[in-house]
Amino acid sequence: MSDPDPMPVVTVFLRNRGEVLLFRRSDDVGSYPGRWGAVTGHVENDDPQASAFQEIEEETGLHEHDVTLAQQGSPFTVTDEDRDTRWRVHPFLVDTGTRSIQTNWETAEAEWVSPTTILRRDTVPRLWTSYRRVAPSILGITDDTTHGSAHLSIRALEVLRDRAGMLATSDTSTIEDARARLVDTAHRLLDARPSMAAPANRIHRVMHASRPELLPKTVEINAHEAIQGALTADADAADAAAAQVSGAHVLTLSRSGTVLAALRQADPAPRVSIAVSEPGGEGIGVAEHLVDAGRDVTLLPDAAVARRLDAGSIDAVLVGADTVLPSGAVVNKVGTYGAALAAHRADVPVYAACAVDKISVDGDVSDESVPSRTVYDGPTDLEVWAPRFDTTPAELITGGLLTERGALTTDEVGAATEELAGLRAWM
Repeated sequence: MSDPDPMPVVTVFLRNRGEVLLFRRSDDVGSYPGRWGAVTGHVENDDPQASAFQEIEEETGLHEHDVTLAQQGSPFTVTDEDRDTRWRVHPFLVDTGTRSIQTNWETAEAEWVSPTTILRRDTVPRLWTSYRRVAPSILGITDDTTHGSAHLSIRALEVLRDRAGMLATSDTSTIEDARARLVDTAHRLLDARPSMAAPANRIHRVMHASRPELLPKTVEINAHEAIQGALTADADAADAAAAQVSGAHVLTLSRSGTVLAALRQADPAPRVSIAVSEPGGEGIGVAEHLVDAGRDVTLLPDAAVARRLDAGSIDAVLVGADTVLPSGAVVNKVGTYGAALAAHRADVPVYAACAVDKISVDGDVSDESVPSRTVYDGPTDLEVWAPRFDTTPAELITGGLLTERGALTTDEVGAATEELAGLRAWM
């Protein structure tokens, strides 16, 4: 007689500011009382995702509109021989902008912590495996064509922190071996998105702060602190941008977390025109998000940007920056240069908003392209040129570079370049 099918369950990690929510299970639950876990529950109606959101509401009080699905991991089976039970675990990672939760009777204690805390606590079986199935990865960073460099830099820091935590708690590696593995991870992260300065600068910042030993535990702590510092810097840059566009009619493009935050929090609320931003079309998602936030939004094709600016209703262009070159030139989603040229002709100021960590230490621009099929997928042997980014000269960023340190002049960008170059000494 075959074993019965494992019982399907969901394990959901709520993430906020790079930390996840863990619960210590109460003595009243039927399984694993006193142990730490995440949001968990049985799969209902053979629908793991719907069950995950239902469990979030039951165990935290957060509703579906309070959270965003970040990752659904591949399921795996857990066998608990002591309980003579098999579970089929469906892992999820869900982002939330709030830490205000209401626990139920199943929870004795709740805490927001670094995910690596799981490695040091008495948890439900294979909780770390569940997390690893949904955790950020180098491949995920490389393949992400939706998010901007600020977002990806946080994910890169999470990868470095998680790897350092695993090495710090391993009893099978020597210090030398652990250090070598950690350095390899750092280099692979540096190579993941070479056109983006923020992930590189933030990885360098952590490794530099961890000198000279580069011990995994030290890197783990510094990476976790760097996540908090990076998020604060990005938020402060958004504040600076919001102050410039409050009450204005703003044109933007692509997806920048800093720009999105600025447009959400600007008061009085700005009116927003946003380009679709092909290839990729991420402007559509931003437009939908801003409408949900109560903003007056107009979506337009990329080819209409110049005409929209020439019509005279736009007060400012606000874009993000994947990288700022030492000259002050801005590398951003393709279409930024054209929008800046049209704005210059229309006498509309152009602002770029980003944290200082997006400033590059050299003037080289890595040439990232999108797959040719995103432009043409027909039968003809047709050459396609599809750059992902373009470079807008500093003189066209007429409103200035808005950062957590305020608006930077070209000389101040140069000084920041020297500061950031010093972080590479760890190598």
